[in-house]
Amino acid sequence: MPPGTQIFDFDWAFGHLDQIWTRIIQHFQLILVPLAVGILISLVLAVFAVRQRWAYPPITLLTGILYTIPSLAAFAVLKPVLGLNLLTAWIPLTTYTLLILFRNFTAGFTAVPAEILESAEGMGYTRRQRLLRVELPLAIPLMIAGIRLASVTTIGLATIAAVLGDTFGGLGQLITEGIQTFFPTQYLLGAFLSILLAFVQGSVSLSESSKRLSVILLLAGSIILPVFVLLELQLGLLAGGIADAGGLLVIIALTMMLFGILRNGRRGAER
Repeated sequence: MPPGTQIFDFDWAFGHLDQIWTRIIQHFQLILVPLAVGILISLVLAVFAVRQRWAYPPITLLTGILYTIPSLAAFAVLKPVLGLNLLTAWIPLTTYTLLILFRNFTAGFTAVPAEILESAEGMGYTRRQRLLRVELPLAIPLMIAGIRLASVTTIGLATIAAVLGDTFGGLGQLITEGIQTFFPTQYLLGAFLSILLAFVQGSVSLSESSKRLSVILLLAGSIILPVFVLLELQLGLLAGGIADAGGLLVIIALTMMLFGILRNGRRGAER
């Protein structure tokens, strides 16, 4: 940083709110799709691993290998194949969520007491009814913990996507541009907003009813968003409204986590 440079220029920040907002929206684009796809894939894998216990070790090994691949290396491999687009960022970010989500989802299902499962079978529940009405509701606390951890990880890794270009660089683009131009306001602001998002998602505690609603919204968004986001790219406005609806469901669920922080802070003050 050149001598005499102001550490943080508030005038620049307030004068570029539109640019900052664009970067925040880009960052959410980088986060939501991998998180949604990761939730959907991990849920299917977890149900399969619980039903077929032999599948747990190889799935854990595979997701663990994917998790250890450096993000820059993954971007470098995919860039010549897919080019500079969101898919190049989404694919590695999705793979990084799988190990965390799969292990937490599986732990949630296996933590359901055997006597409860036997009671459900005695009441005549089919396997699908037992999954939806018994196992899934009881697994929600550990599922929320996994989603929270995966979202924090994705928020941090999404800043690396700035290497793919200005079009969808997110908050990482602010950091990169600030470092390249020796302008501390940009990289400090990008770093602060990234840390703030991660802190919000990592400091969550919800009531049981809020957890259930949050998981329902996340699963609904996870099903709608990945299916129609590619259609939006191909068909434009025809599928855009549906893809936006999927993204909105995921945003609502993540917003509920933010409210959990505010509610806990208020309860702590009252004590």
